[in-house]
Amino acid sequence: MLDTLASVRRTVVAATLAAALVTGGLLAPTPASAAVTPAQLALRWAPIHYQDVDATGDHALGGKSDYLTKVDFDGDLTGRNNWDNAGAANANFAAYAYYSVVETGTHWYLTYLFFHPRDWVDHPFFETEHENDGEGVLLAVEKDGSTYGVLRSAVTVAHTDFFSYAPSGSNWTSGNESIDGTLQLAASPHDSFQHPVTAQEAKGHGLKAYPQYNINGDGLVYYPSTVAEVPSSGNDRDVQYELIDIFASGGLWAQRNNSTLFASYGTFAGDTTGGCGSGTFGCSTNSANAPWGWDDGNDVPGRGELATNPAKLSAEYFTIPGTFSRTYTSNGYAG
Repeated sequence: MLDTLASVRRTVVAATLAAALVTGGLLAPTPASAAVTPAQLALRWAPIHYQDVDATGDHALGGKSDYLTKVDFDGDLTGRNNWDNAGAANANFAAYAYYSVVETGTHWYLTYLFFHPRDWVDHPFFETEHENDGEGVLLAVEKDGSTYGVLRSAVTVAHTDFFSYAPSGSNWTSGNESIDGTLQLAASPHDSFQHPVTAQEAKGHGLKAYPQYNINGDGLVYYPSTVAEVPSSGNDRDVQYELIDIFASGGLWAQRNNSTLFASYGTFAGDTTGGCGSGTFGCSTNSANAPWGWDDGNDVPGRGELATNPAKLSAEYFTIPGTFSRTYTSNGYAG
C-alpha cells in the first residue's frame, strides 16, 4: 500500500513539474475546450502594414490623406462628406482597420479592409481622384489542430486587380492564377506573433504584399493591436491600429443598405464636393468599394466573392492539396 501511494505521489509530482516547465517556457497549450474566437483570429493574423505617405500636393493634407482611419472617422455614416471632413482641423485620424472571418470545416478566411477618406493625386492634369478608398487583403488559414491554424495564402486588392501570394513553406501553389510573390512574415513589437506584411502606395492606395509596395521616404508602419493610435507625423514607424468587426451590430455589413453610406450594393457613396477634382483631371463619384464589392473583372470569381465566397476564390487562384471544404460553417455575408 505504501509503495502504491509513493508511486502515485511520484506520478503527480512529475506531472506538476512537467506542466510548470511547459507553462514557464515557450509552449503553454490551450485547453481543447477553449475555442478561438473570430476576434482573436483576426488579431493574431492581422497584417503589419506599411503605408507610403506623400505630403506634397494640394489634396495631401500634409500627408494625412494617406492615413488609415474609420469610415465614420467624422462621427457620421455619410460617405459623401468624408473628403470634405478629412480636411477639418479636428479630423480624427486614429488608426483602424475592418475585418471579417468566414469559416469552413477545413479553413478560416480573414478579410481586412483598409480605409482612406481620399483617393487623391498630385499630377493634376493626367489623373482623377475620388472620395473614399477601400482596399484590402484576404488571408486563408488552414485548420491544422493548433489554436490559430497555419497561414497558407493571401490575395490583395490593388484598385481593380487582385494579386496572390503564399508564405514560405506553404503547400499551396499556383492554380488558374499564377502566384505573384512570397508573403513575408515579421515579428510585431506589440505581441509574440509573426504577422504577414502588407503595404499600400500613397495617393491611390493600391495594396500588395511587402515589399512589392514599400515606403518611399515618409511613411507609416501600422501594427495590429487593441488600441487605435494617431500617427505622430507622416513618418511614424510604430502606429498601433485597432480592428473593427464588419459583422458587428450596426457595423459595415449591417449598414449595407444605408443609402447615405453606400450608393449601391458594395459601393461607397461619394460626390465631388469639398474640392475633390479641383485642379485635376477630374473627380469621379461612387468609386470606392467595400469587400463585398471588390472585383477583378479578368478573373472567374464574381464581384465580392473574395470576401463572400473565399473558398471558391481560393480554389480558383491556388492548387490546394489535401482535404478542402467549400461548405461554410460560418459566413456572415450569407445573412
